[in-house]
Amino acid sequence: MTVTMIAAGILGLLLVILSVRVSLVRRTGAVSLGDGGNPDLLVRIRAQANCAEYVPIGLILLFLAEQLAGAHWAIVALGALLVVARIMHPIGMAMPAPNVPRVLGTAGTWTAIAFLALICLFHGIERALA
Repeated sequence: MTVTMIAAGILGLLLVILSVRVSLVRRTGAVSLGDGGNPDLLVRIRAQANCAEYVPIGLILLFLAEQLAGAHWAIVALGALLVVARIMHPIGMAMPAPNVPRVLGTAGTWTAIAFLALICLFHGIERALA
């Protein structure tokens, strides 16, 4: 559970940072709902929302995989990949597309989630058949 706790702590702080970035632009632009036609606010909203969309399933899968396999090097590596990818993605969102941080952030997130899902699936099937 240690890997998941560290990843959850880092990703929780990332979500707070992304949320504050949205709030700052909302406040200065007097936009209480939506993006008010402000392209910078739209990008910040999507970076925050994307984090909120992918992090929960990533952490659930990481937790389950860690419970099944322990803090095995592969679980640590996938947890690290998830965290680094989630940090890279909003950096890339702030840059003109396409760009390397956004692409690597997306690909890293999908890779980590896919491998964690496969670990959970295979261990779940193995336990169900035992």
